[in-house]
Amino acid sequence: MKRDSWGSKLGFIFAVAGSAVGLANIWRFPYIVGNNGGAAFILVYLMCLFVIGLPVFIAEIVIGKRSQLDPSGAFSYLGRSRAWGAAGKLTILTGFLVSSFYSAVAGWVLGYLIEALKGNLVSIENKQAAIDHYLALVLNPVWGVGFHAAFIFGCIAVLYFGVRQGIERWNKFFMPLLFVILMILVVKGFFMPNALEGLHFLLRPDFSKITPSVLLIALGQSFFTLSVGQGTLVTYGGYLPRKENVLSSALPVVAMDTLVSIFSAFAVFTIVFSVGMNPDSGPALIFHTLPLVFSQITGGYMMSILFFLLVFLAALTSEISALEPSIAYLVDERKWSRHHAVIACGSLAFFVGIPSALSSSLLRDWPVFGFPTFLDAMMFLCSDLLIPIGGFAAVMMAGWKWGARNAIAEIGEGVTKKKWLYKYFVFCFKYVSPILIIIVFLSALLS
Repeated sequence: MKRDSWGSKLGFIFAVAGSAVGLANIWRFPYIVGNNGGAAFILVYLMCLFVIGLPVFIAEIVIGKRSQLDPSGAFSYLGRSRAWGAAGKLTILTGFLVSSFYSAVAGWVLGYLIEALKGNLVSIENKQAAIDHYLALVLNPVWGVGFHAAFIFGCIAVLYFGVRQGIERWNKFFMPLLFVILMILVVKGFFMPNALEGLHFLLRPDFSKITPSVLLIALGQSFFTLSVGQGTLVTYGGYLPRKENVLSSALPVVAMDTLVSIFSAFAVFTIVFSVGMNPDSGPALIFHTLPLVFSQITGGYMMSILFFLLVFLAALTSEISALEPSIAYLVDERKWSRHHAVIACGSLAFFVGIPSALSSSLLRDWPVFGFPTFLDAMMFLCSDLLIPIGGFAAVMMAGWKWGARNAIAEIGEGVTKKKWLYKYFVFCFKYVSPILIIIVFLSALLS
């Protein structure tokens, strides 16, 4: 059976960008910027991106490109042992578990998109009304599980058609659409009343806000934002031609991911400041604050639709990428047909995700291992434990087991000839990135 591959470099860039751009960019980034001082945090985040995010991102892609295999096969092939193969399998499991709870959360976004289309997000009179509306939805188990099912069905439909006709084709449509919607929201935000306050908040750095805890948050965001540690990038790298220059493909992805994060912050804060609201409202920003804002501004109906369509598209492309490593494993290692693998992985992710989808309704009073809900426990397991372990395995493979020289040579012609670039990757693969991942892991574990 001929292995799937990308049809074009642009297809790979959009697919990987779709994987990287998700709720972490449009939901999490604006509120952590709001909580941690605005522009100063953005500057620190960008510095962290180049010492941990980019090196791990590149390491995972070249592992896949060299092996032309799924994560289990790739780690086993380069590590030449079952233990390394087990590390690859762990990243596949991580991606699958992420897809199960991510779909449950993304289902809420899809539900809010429907609410926006129905006009229910422009008739909210005060903050308590926004909270009551949110609770009325998430406390309904049928609403939570139903939109979880609808969301994952959409992902299965894309994945069913394969790498070129499914993932690549739809990401070529979804990602430009996402950017168009985002830019509409940004431009609209610039012309809102008091928009300058939002721009000042984001563009005037206050370095007095930078504390050790803020540094750790920036470090963690720079690591998690690029979808590392969950098998996706190794899998997508495995679909690349052996002669492809990884750096020339990876840098546009990192730039797109960063721009979406920053532009999302511009859009959110110009809109939020326009009605004098607090920019540090936390995770409730999307479901509590923005619906109230949309109810108070001109054109709120269309803006609510565009915003939740934006978040939905980001979630959809990320969910597709989280499921793909499991599918690739069944196709490569177990010789399943792609269609059977897609249906099996998607269906199982739906069933595993049901407790997460019910965490705000039927299971809201059922703590799990000291966490308030099953969803909280799953998010901690994946984001704070498994993803750092997967990223650590990748840079240790690239920097030590396989060897930094071999890994850098696989990045592409010309990289080894530029001394500063070669030294940058050696230093990051072998020392900086592994150490920083350990710090991220321990800080999450001890917080």
